[in-house]
Amino acid sequence: MSRSAPTPRDGFVQVRGAREHNLKNVDVDLPRGALVVFTGVSGSGKSSLAFGTLYAEAQRRYLDSVSPYARRLFNQLGTPDVDRIEGLPPAVALEQGRGVTSARSTVGSLTTLNNVLRLLYSRAGDYPGGQGIIYAEGFSPNTPEGACPECHGLGRVFDVTEASMVPDPSLTIRERAIAAWPTAWGGQNQRDILVTLGYDVDTPWRDLPQRDRDWILFSDEQPQVPVYPGFTPEETRRALKRRAEPSYMGTFTSARRHVLHTFATSGSESMKRRAASFMVIRECPVCHGKRLTREALGVTFAGLDIADFSRLPLSRAAELLAPAARGDTDRPGGPPRPQEEALALTRLAGDLCARIEVLGRLGLGYLALERGTPTLSPGELQRLRLATQLYSNLFGVVYVLDEPSAGLHPADTEALLGALDDLKAGGNSLFVVEHDLAVIRHADWIVDVGPAAGQDGGEVLYSGPPDGLRNVAASQTARHLFATPTPPRPAPRQPQGWLEVQGVTRNNLRGLDARLPLGVLTAVTGVSGSGKSSLITQALADLLGAHLGVTPPAPEGGTDPADLLSADDAPAPTGGTLGGDVARVKRLVQVTQSPIGRTPRSNVATYTGLFDHVRNLFAATPLARRRHYRPGRFSFNVKGGRCEHCQGEGWVMVELLFLPSVYAPCPVCHGARFNDSTLEVKWADLTIAQVLDLTVDAAADVFAHEPPIARALSTLQEVGLGYLRLGQPATELSGGEAQRVKLASELQKATRGHTVYLLDEPTTGLHPSDVERLHAQLRRLVDAGHTVMLVEHDLGLIAAADWVIDLGPGAGEDGGQIVAQGTPEQVARSPRSRTAPYLRRELDERAQPALT
Repeated sequence: MSRSAPTPRDGFVQVRGAREHNLKNVDVDLPRGALVVFTGVSGSGKSSLAFGTLYAEAQRRYLDSVSPYARRLFNQLGTPDVDRIEGLPPAVALEQGRGVTSARSTVGSLTTLNNVLRLLYSRAGDYPGGQGIIYAEGFSPNTPEGACPECHGLGRVFDVTEASMVPDPSLTIRERAIAAWPTAWGGQNQRDILVTLGYDVDTPWRDLPQRDRDWILFSDEQPQVPVYPGFTPEETRRALKRRAEPSYMGTFTSARRHVLHTFATSGSESMKRRAASFMVIRECPVCHGKRLTREALGVTFAGLDIADFSRLPLSRAAELLAPAARGDTDRPGGPPRPQEEALALTRLAGDLCARIEVLGRLGLGYLALERGTPTLSPGELQRLRLATQLYSNLFGVVYVLDEPSAGLHPADTEALLGALDDLKAGGNSLFVVEHDLAVIRHADWIVDVGPAAGQDGGEVLYSGPPDGLRNVAASQTARHLFATPTPPRPAPRQPQGWLEVQGVTRNNLRGLDARLPLGVLTAVTGVSGSGKSSLITQALADLLGAHLGVTPPAPEGGTDPADLLSADDAPAPTGGTLGGDVARVKRLVQVTQSPIGRTPRSNVATYTGLFDHVRNLFAATPLARRRHYRPGRFSFNVKGGRCEHCQGEGWVMVELLFLPSVYAPCPVCHGARFNDSTLEVKWADLTIAQVLDLTVDAAADVFAHEPPIARALSTLQEVGLGYLRLGQPATELSGGEAQRVKLASELQKATRGHTVYLLDEPTTGLHPSDVERLHAQLRRLVDAGHTVMLVEHDLGLIAAADWVIDLGPGAGEDGGQIVAQGTPEQVARSPRSRTAPYLRRELDERAQPALT
């Protein structure tokens, strides 16, 4: 900039010497009271500057001012690696992380709307005659006062049935008819005990007396009897008669008791999952899924109990509250309310309406209060948090946001920009990490980080008003922001067949019929909540998976009982049929944004499978062969080759009581994760630890002549992940990065037969230049004769698709219909589609250079 460097008194935040992650001693000045957008390719260092440095330092300074005890209640970030930051106000972070994923966490609890609604029902609800007042906590399923005593506030209960534990009644007990018993010795032990007890183990299960079947499956008795393994029933009877010495004394356990005990106490996740597979989850017979006591459910407002009210879309709930908010508090056909009750109702209803109005402005009016947060997208979660901040009316705060446009339709992005303007008008500063060009164009100030990703990034290429970025040649953002990208668009492919789904019922899809093309790239569009994911990544995935005999992946959340029992988090059943040219499809691949692993032990190398080949190379070296080291020796997950002090983690945690825990390199292996003997083995003059520390780009040069490894690395580069380290923990990857790792893993496979690929917003977290690379890979799949269907909001990718299916016209109850479909040009002319005007603008911009 031409003028002298600004100072904090000029209204700027000064950052000096920032070195967090890949930042290279960055100095930058950022204006307060402005919308500052951090841009750059994926992995360039934007988040390291905005979150890892600015927000981390703001939090550290705030926590320095509170008591040591209070600090323990915060999820504290580490101290950033920076020389100094001046002029930094208090900060609030609105990240895309899933946050609380408990089955009991809902839209209502996250936004605190539930607290107000419970007060309304407590103070101004219509009580049955003779019933005393219920305090607000009595309307919460998460408290002892409010929770249904049968299901403990979960709405569902576990049950085991004869059918669930004995799936094939034509088998005998000896033939393992009771599938719920253990498969190995434990099951044989129970069968031998039954022989001692005199039960028939050689008659088909269905022919046994019901009384015997019930005792074997459901008895709580645990008799201890002599066991004679290998004896026939007749030999066992004779041994018992003569009181022969048994091999051991065995204790009987019914199938039901075994399943419930294993699920409740086993430390093995696989055993818990097996036990869960024999359980039936049913609606609670007492509260009928409403989770509350009968007394709480007896109180109504507008004719609805609080559970039914919480199931309404927020927009409909606001309509029911509006009269009371305006002061109309009379009961229809009933006596007038006491003055204090009417006043409480007006104030509480007004507060609820005001909060819901903010959510509606952000395009979230289709959500219901009881919607579980684990079912929300990261973008929806972030907008819910943003709505809470809008309502709080703070002043002089820095809001740090992580891609708030993620998962947003262009129409919803306009509403988001209005919300950001409101926060700025309230005297706040906004530091936003963003890729969406509409948000970048709306910025007052741009900080462009790059020029590339990983070790090739970490520099501030430009910091200033948007127009000044035009002249920065090294900026990949400038190319897309100021020049009209006009990659040659091939003519749309013609569908090679059709999948026909009929009568689809799932979430807000009600009896939907749809024709989905094969052999082309299809973009499924629509406003947030219109039903895109319900159709493609849920309904179609279920129906096509069932046709191919593919078991859907287990839901996230492990086997925690609350997660399994939650009515909100349970997968909704798909109704409908699948027909058309379904016989042409031989394989289904669903690429989601779920993590590729839940622990740091899962990483890019292990997930893609290339680490198996690397370990084989090390095991084949002369030194390893002389020492008889097998490939397992070079795994940090098993004993033998790993460092036992840190058990292959490479780091040890140092507790600092009231301060954030510090992770320090292991004092034995110094972060290498392997023991000294293992590290003595080298391949291409590299240890196994050094290989894991290579970036994908660097490893591609090292393993250029090892085809299986080179192929995996090449596909990771092609989807824009060359900056990741091979050993980068899965927990450090964003949702978009995780999805691209999965896509790369699929691209490297030799596919046989027509494959349908389903992707959920694959451009999330991608810079426009990375979107171009992703598009090239998706077209490569279609060129190979496969089908790609993706749920998407990126207009560039939608405009380049062969076919577009637009859902809507609105969200939630106002969505769930196909409003337009065809080529991008055909959909752009649709009068009913909310996507059409934005798509038409995109197509016109692409066509403009050709007309000049």
